[in-house]
Amino acid sequence: PPPRPSCTQVYNLFHPTNPCASRVEPLLSARFAQLSPINIPRYQKYPLGDGQPLHLLEYIQTYPHLFLENQPIRRPSEASIASTMSGMVDMVPITTVTSMTQKWWGPKRIDYALYCPEGLSNFPTNALPHLFHASYWESNDVIAFILRQLMRSDSLGMPGDIEKEVATFIPTQPREKWLKKRTSVKLKNVTANHRANDIIVKDGLPQVISARFMYGPLDMVALTGEKVDIHIMKDQRRGEWTYLATEVTDKNGRLSYVIPKEKALGYGMFPVKLVVCGDHTSLDFFLTVIPPKTECVVFSIDGSFTASVSVTGKDPKVRAGAVDVVRHWQDLGYLIIYITGRPDMQQRRVMSWLSQHNFPLGLVYFADGISTDPLRHKAEYLRRLQNEAEVVFHCGYGSSKDISVYSSIGLKPEQIYVVGKASKKQHLAAKILSDGYAAHLSDLKAPGVSRPAQGNARMILFRGCFGLPGQTGSTIRQRRSAKRTTSFPLSGQSQELRSAIDKAAEVNRASEGSRQ
Repeated sequence: PPPRPSCTQVYNLFHPTNPCASRVEPLLSARFAQLSPINIPRYQKYPLGDGQPLHLLEYIQTYPHLFLENQPIRRPSEASIASTMSGMVDMVPITTVTSMTQKWWGPKRIDYALYCPEGLSNFPTNALPHLFHASYWESNDVIAFILRQLMRSDSLGMPGDIEKEVATFIPTQPREKWLKKRTSVKLKNVTANHRANDIIVKDGLPQVISARFMYGPLDMVALTGEKVDIHIMKDQRRGEWTYLATEVTDKNGRLSYVIPKEKALGYGMFPVKLVVCGDHTSLDFFLTVIPPKTECVVFSIDGSFTASVSVTGKDPKVRAGAVDVVRHWQDLGYLIIYITGRPDMQQRRVMSWLSQHNFPLGLVYFADGISTDPLRHKAEYLRRLQNEAEVVFHCGYGSSKDISVYSSIGLKPEQIYVVGKASKKQHLAAKILSDGYAAHLSDLKAPGVSRPAQGNARMILFRGCFGLPGQTGSTIRQRRSAKRTTSFPLSGQSQELRSAIDKAAEVNRASEGSRQ
């Protein structure tokens, strides 16, 4: 076979009717001549991809009859394939899989066929190569495919690779037509600005998902009377999304859905993804089901985390030690809650700021629209959590303006921590962190100052950081490196193949080291 390139993966994109195009896979293994190239999905129908597997090991496991030793290389009929597959119980030998992966040009398939309009068949044959070559640079299908390979870590790691755990979401249905004809005109040249507050609910109470779908930086257009798919990830370790229902937004772009009792979730933090059927724009947030008496630590974003005036400023700086203080309480097992009086239209920018500075994962609450009394909104939200979710607030952080908010929910002065300027009267109502978060963290780590959270809630809470909004993967970024799960479920046979390849690679490295 041809020598292996020095790059990680090679992609051979071509039009099937191009007379100058050729396949690469049969040159590496003649048995791949019996497999068709992978069809690149149309961007108009599948802007995020159609979810078909691209990995070499998956195809070896799907078509084992093509890779068994001493099998003649011929193109079988569909009937012969069915009969062969039905009577086959032996898996492909590990030596065959290892030799295939060693000479292959990356962990994925190599040949990919592009969509070709039927009208091109009327063009002269000698003109087709020039037309096809020029079309690569203006094809949305090609651009979307390249971006998916660059931005999405959906490769099946080869032996020795260490990757981050990412749960990739790929819509299973193409984009649908808008229910209202005027929607496409209203949404032209405006970007999505969907948002929803994270949901905290006590086990046994109705679990309600609510969100708002808007377009434009200042809520210029509301998504009125259009369908939205609701997905939820019930098991973060497996990384599989479960479809719940499809709902239609109201005249204000709002959506509300009550999870039926038979589908109600147990204890845990569950990522929720709402996908607009018309353009596949999406919204991510958390639904957290907690037991009674769950202990929480509240942080007010306004004026307590940043050294500048606004979180959404040009280059807001983080107060020294702020991230470490939040992580300290997270490591002790407390549920972290971030509150702000800012309108929810700023949610994406604020969440991006929290992610860029590696703030620990927590549940975030924004005011519903522009409010003339943001402190009242904060107090009402926290009291609602006390009464309905039966949470227990261990302590609260914020600016001097937040003292009245925390006092209204029953926190004592020694449980309220204030950063920044404060009057002499306020020194009696709260603890003023005049030396900053760094000195405060040293005090918290002293013996007997801060205790671990009580109860079983700490067993269901995640320890991680925020993910950037708009990522196709999970909204959680783990602080430790781990091999990620693939975007599609692997069967047990694929897992055995992968583990066997890992062992074979270790044996090869050991033998090479002994020879040296």
